[in-house]
Amino acid sequence: MHVFVTGGTGQTGPAVVSELISAGHSVTGLARTDAAAARLQSLGATPHRGSLDDLDSLHSGAAAADGVLHMAYGGDFSDLDAMARRDRAAIEALGGPLEHSGKPLVVTSGTLVMPAGREATERDEPDTAGIAGFRIAGERACLESAARGVRASVVRLAPTVHGPEDHGFIPLLIATARKTGVSAYIGDGANRWPAVHRLDAAVLFRLALEKAPAGSVLHGVAENGVTLRSIAETIARRLSLPTVSLTPAEAATHFVSPFMATAYGFDNPVSSTHTQQLLDWSPTHPTLLDDLEHGDYLTGPTP
Repeated sequence: MHVFVTGGTGQTGPAVVSELISAGHSVTGLARTDAAAARLQSLGATPHRGSLDDLDSLHSGAAAADGVLHMAYGGDFSDLDAMARRDRAAIEALGGPLEHSGKPLVVTSGTLVMPAGREATERDEPDTAGIAGFRIAGERACLESAARGVRASVVRLAPTVHGPEDHGFIPLLIATARKTGVSAYIGDGANRWPAVHRLDAAVLFRLALEKAPAGSVLHGVAENGVTLRSIAETIARRLSLPTVSLTPAEAATHFVSPFMATAYGFDNPVSSTHTQQLLDWSPTHPTLLDDLEHGDYLTGPTP
């Protein structure tokens, strides 16, 4: 299969590109910059110059492919509505050339779209008023294309897609601990985050492209819920720092931003049982706490 990929040079993208090529697929990747193009070439992919705002480049990339994987997301986080409109427009441009073909379109979302406080499954509805409600427009744009002959599926990734050289939520938590001298959690720290290793996520994306039925919602989750307290305590022990419980008001100024404080206090347990059964996906790589113990998260110098 010849796959057109957006986000191939992001945090998860290189692992996905490598997984696809190792499985015998060819990859063309959207490249906004010379550096992105060079990175894609180093992975064995062909660069396709353009951006998420260049809908013609997205359309032409998808038209030349046997399937599309959309992982890129971005924009001005001070205007979430604009980001949602941009993502939906990009997905519609990518999906248009695939209509009535049965070709796959796989779009990335996140488990933070799910309702808080109970274990969510792939069959549960996302929370439009929740912390990540702005991602739902993209999910819907993808799934709507299934009615037009596209083998469309959505992969909701855990907020912690961990592995070497991570630059997401967990490194920000570690950086805050180093800066403030304490490793913090909110309240009793019992709120839960799902997690998945980057290499397991890459396999899931490949399987989704190869065989996910049209209209599938998939959860990229290896661990249903790791408590924030256990994460904070592991960081504290490895950095020889104390742990501290914060109130939500204290957290709003302690962490990088009020949004991050809300995210770190969010209870987001998520199941991937249906995904694993549907695609015969079995995560095998280290857990998040294993990575905190033995990976590169805590090996760098203290700023």
